[in-house]
Amino acid sequence: MHCVRKVTDDLYWVGANDHRTTLFENIHPIPTGVSYNAYLLLDEQSVLVDTVDWSACRQMMENVEHLLAGKPLDVLLINHMEPDHGASIEEILRRYPQVKIISTPKAFMLMRQFGFDIDGHELVEVREGDTYTFGTHTVTFVEAPMVHWPEAMVTFDVTDGVLFSADAFGSFNALDGKLFADEVDFDRDWLDEARRYLTNIVGKYGPHVQLLLKKAGGIMEQIKYICPLHGPVWRENFEYIVDKYDKWSRYEPEVSGVMIAYASMYGNTEGAAQALAAKLVEKGVRNLAVYDVSNTHVSYLISEAFKYSHIVLASVTYNLGIYPVMHNFLADMKALNLQNRKVALVENGSWACKSGDLMQKFLEEEMKGMTVINQRLSLASAMGEEKEDELEALANAIVDSIIEES
Repeated sequence: MHCVRKVTDDLYWVGANDHRTTLFENIHPIPTGVSYNAYLLLDEQSVLVDTVDWSACRQMMENVEHLLAGKPLDVLLINHMEPDHGASIEEILRRYPQVKIISTPKAFMLMRQFGFDIDGHELVEVREGDTYTFGTHTVTFVEAPMVHWPEAMVTFDVTDGVLFSADAFGSFNALDGKLFADEVDFDRDWLDEARRYLTNIVGKYGPHVQLLLKKAGGIMEQIKYICPLHGPVWRENFEYIVDKYDKWSRYEPEVSGVMIAYASMYGNTEGAAQALAAKLVEKGVRNLAVYDVSNTHVSYLISEAFKYSHIVLASVTYNLGIYPVMHNFLADMKALNLQNRKVALVENGSWACKSGDLMQKFLEEEMKGMTVINQRLSLASAMGEEKEDELEALANAIVDSIIEES
């Protein structure tokens, strides 16, 4: 059964929603699913813009065949070769042997690496600034290397003002019938998943996202639709999502507030983290979130770390080192290039309290622009009444730092 949505008079969404896959890229949980977006343009030539994950191929094929109504597919335009978008290319080639393929030289290299039999088809290599006409529609191509693969490009339909943005401006969450961002409550239901998607998938490549945003800025007045490969299509309020991407890719905090991430073996470090949270709220901090690093998937921790201006890391000492899950969180923050945050430390150790010094060393030597607040809460097994002044001092130091930034 086909399931399509009209984007413009002759452009259709022909993708699919996935609620069966539990881990995106086999690492990031997607409890609310994900969409794989492909688009079919019905001009003098019919053009399929990208494909879908292999698990969704059947749905896409039913959608395409319904709209073509027995006519051939003329062009396959590939912006991004990652398998959640490119895995169904070979099925298209088998069903439409006369199809012409338009993509970048590096994308054709990857198609061959994946074993796709493309060399019996007409291949059109395009580069930055090239144009192509399908009838009434003319498109131009913009290279977007490392957003987030080296072959990626975006395609702009200058006729209707449609930007096919590849993985840029995407999001986790299945669409479930709703195609456009203005058909959902994006701030309530989508923003956190859009941030989690961007920061975990493309977070490392902030400078490359910035370059793409600058290129898009040159045609922003002409853009009427943004069609990403995951998540909703944008047809209004572009400034909202562009501003979010600008902040995330510059590693600028989205909100002034505090994320407390704690790693606790028996609940004592957790108790200190909760006591600190209560102190901060009493002192007027309203944007605050607390996470147990041991049972929160790191993709959510990364998203929240990108969101908040201040981070508290509270860790027990383990084998004279940082508790493993906290160390993994630090390593992921480094790998995804998080920077420019104020960080406060809480350490615990029953006989050799080392975690605070080790976390500070990691932040200062392994990461960029991380400022460690010069006040620390140190515990020996558990927090007693004698630590109340130290807790108060740490809370005051965090609040003072927030006030200085505002």
